[in-house]
Amino acid sequence: MTSGTEAAVEPETLQGELTGEKTLSQGQTYYLTGEYTVKAGATLNIEPGVTLIAKHDDVVDYILIEQGAKINAEGTADAPIVMTSEKKEPGAWGGLHICGYAHTNAAGGTGKSEIGNATYGGNDDNDNSGVLKYIRLEYTGYAFDEEHEANGVSFYGVGNGTTVEHLQAYQGSDDGFEFFGGSVNVKYMVATDCSDDSFDWTEGWNGKAQFLVAYQSTEDELGYACDCLMECDNNGSNYAATPVAHPVIANATLVGNGGDAQGVRLRAGTQVELYNTLITGKEKPLTVETAETENALKEGTSKLEYVAISKELTSKENIYTNADFAQAAGNLTNQTFSWTDKYVGTADGGKDLSVDSFFTKTNYKGAVKADEDWTAGWTL
Repeated sequence: MTSGTEAAVEPETLQGELTGEKTLSQGQTYYLTGEYTVKAGATLNIEPGVTLIAKHDDVVDYILIEQGAKINAEGTADAPIVMTSEKKEPGAWGGLHICGYAHTNAAGGTGKSEIGNATYGGNDDNDNSGVLKYIRLEYTGYAFDEEHEANGVSFYGVGNGTTVEHLQAYQGSDDGFEFFGGSVNVKYMVATDCSDDSFDWTEGWNGKAQFLVAYQSTEDELGYACDCLMECDNNGSNYAATPVAHPVIANATLVGNGGDAQGVRLRAGTQVELYNTLITGKEKPLTVETAETENALKEGTSKLEYVAISKELTSKENIYTNADFAQAAGNLTNQTFSWTDKYVGTADGGKDLSVDSFFTKTNYKGAVKADEDWTAGWTL
């Protein structure tokens, strides 16, 4: 005979090491406490609608995917995967860290992750660390110290066999998404109200990206300032380190919250191809620094085309100047932008990159068209 009532089942807590295969079941809630490491050869599967909650306790909570391990986390627009914290504040937990066998230009060709001290790097740019789709990561950015802070997602030497699309980093106290070398390609990415940089790359990242949004609410609303919309390095210790960072990025909307920080900061030897992009909301919306970075732009190895900015380009070395920028195809300076719902809206004129099958064909600047709001429903 039963009592007619049943005790509530406490959600499962993830902690320690995963050495086999594990699936987090659709629509279920799980807790995370401390380090959860997916070891080489193991696979973590996360189904749509899963909520993973980092406990507010006396240990640092984070997920680490080692080299040779996989994470297959596939949400949907209607049932995104949500990784959050009991403590609803930036910096509450340590986010997601993925280590792969793709290249890094760190000294010696390998490195150690800032969180978890796991090895990354190698020579397999086609390496596959799994699938990430429709995931919202909230309140990440736990800081161990000034040099060791957790981003929303940290991509360490992640290869282009990995699928990454429809991710949001929301109110993190460090970067939204950071790339330490690697060749991973990303699409449909949103970084919202991250106090450091929305997007950050270093150590030779040379992947592709399309449809990127960075949005920073006002400091009065947030209670904290925000740094760059994109902070872009080749290697801070060796500007000429190879392979040189050279991502190809199209259709970004980058909206800052004022202050002295830069919008897009190209420096430390990085190369880049940046197309179809709108940048506003920072005193210096677009800056270029270091001879290596500016010479690559001047010589055409790097390209800024169909980029519209709210003020003028700032050149530290005076090699690639605002005059050079203004003369390049499709670029516009001193522009005024209007948005609906924070960042929805585009501007006419763009470069079609669809000769490369990764890129969707576009003829506009910006990430989110009013009649094609791919952020609706699964982002905050």
